[in-house]
Amino acid sequence: MDRRGFIGAGAALALVPLLRQAWAAQPSAVDHAAMGHGAMGAEAAPAAAGLGLPFGRPLPSLAALPNQSARPGVFQAGLSAGAQPVPLLPGKPATVFWAYNGQVPGPTIEVFEGDELRLHFENRLPQPTTIHWHGLPIPADQDGNPQDPVPPGQSREYRFTLPQGCAGSYWYHPHPHGHTAEQVYRGLAGVFVVKSRSDPLAHLPEQRLVLSDLKLDADGKIAANSEADRMDGREGQFLLVNGAWRPHLTLGVGERQRWRVWNATSARVLKLALPGHELELVGSDGGLLQRPRRIDSLELPPGARAELVVTGRFAPGHGAGLLALPYRRGKMMSAEQEETLTLLELRRGAAAVATAPLPARLRKIEPLGAPAVRRRVVLSEDMANPAAMFLINGKTFDMARADFLGKVGVVEEWEIVNEADMDHPFHIHGTQFQTLARRNDGVWREEPFLAWRDVANVSAGETLRLRFRQDMPGLRMFHCHILEHEDAGMMGMLRVEA
Repeated sequence: MDRRGFIGAGAALALVPLLRQAWAAQPSAVDHAAMGHGAMGAEAAPAAAGLGLPFGRPLPSLAALPNQSARPGVFQAGLSAGAQPVPLLPGKPATVFWAYNGQVPGPTIEVFEGDELRLHFENRLPQPTTIHWHGLPIPADQDGNPQDPVPPGQSREYRFTLPQGCAGSYWYHPHPHGHTAEQVYRGLAGVFVVKSRSDPLAHLPEQRLVLSDLKLDADGKIAANSEADRMDGREGQFLLVNGAWRPHLTLGVGERQRWRVWNATSARVLKLALPGHELELVGSDGGLLQRPRRIDSLELPPGARAELVVTGRFAPGHGAGLLALPYRRGKMMSAEQEETLTLLELRRGAAAVATAPLPARLRKIEPLGAPAVRRRVVLSEDMANPAAMFLINGKTFDMARADFLGKVGVVEEWEIVNEADMDHPFHIHGTQFQTLARRNDGVWREEPFLAWRDVANVSAGETLRLRFRQDMPGLRMFHCHILEHEDAGMMGMLRVEA
């Protein structure tokens, strides 16, 4: 039975990036329009305004993980995952998150191309876990796959070298099968930035914006996933930026800032806009584009990242903030986002600021050559089978099964066919891909520009054509990046042989 039949019969990466700061001194939430999800299916959560989460504070910065190594080119540190109480709602007990090093989000890791990372990880959770280095081109046995769990009370070493040419905005989060969604929505995720020593945008002031959902119950505790969450993907009452609800940021008139943006939600496709200002897309998941592209809005699926250059204009008659425009992704049991949400308020600086213009060329991206292998990957839903509801090529994930066999260095072309009635963002481990074209209503349209990506949204009824090359052997996961769907079996494996 498909979804339409199910409906007719009557039928989160929720990253929670909350910095460990006192909230009680901040103003309380009173604006219902700021986040209007009153109805969230049959298991409705309390309304955002009624919970009293403070808002209107300055944009928090993201804490860094210190490098313990004195050797050039080596980044050495330790991470632990464990429970961390965070004072959150006035008059409520502390909310208990799961955190890396007691920080939510986990500490930011910043390295350069060519650096070696040596990280000691300790699991202090009641569940097995891993660290998946999302988007990074690293060996398969270091990538935190579900085949390599770290049991409770155990530890392991992650060690890998970042190749030249991989500068970009990445992140890290757990990937134990069946527990990924819960561990992420309880707080386990962090930012991983790889920098280039010849960065053409290094002169710009930089802001890092992690966009995430927070879903609380009436007692201020992190709510467990409901049936609606498991069906549609988790969304919270609060859509946060660096753990703050509707924070503010100062921008001068004429000032250019470089914004790195992470969609760290479990399931939202964020249609971002910044009316009244100039917005240029300069980078995707795998780093800079070939040249800046002026845009009015940007669709960012869960797990994806973008680099933007924002120029302050404060044009009259426009809002002064970063907005999430309405977007419908085919949810069945939850309310769609029908209203515009204010994520971040921009305040005008005291004086005009002149910033150097952007270079016309940022880097060169070579298109991948003709493929030696072509594959078809079909995403589907079986509403009549709760144990295997979300499928790839008609199968649910099996830890012991490799779905495809590939070769190192061989260009592959995949068509990702979404036969479901909901958007499904596609992600593959260990490499970046180039999207070539999309087919809707029987018509193919080429992608407007070349970029390196590791997440691409595939809307209901759409087919996406992409190419990639795996440069290291081992098992590589591919899956829907709605974390609830991944946990429910919408995942497969490519075994890459030397």
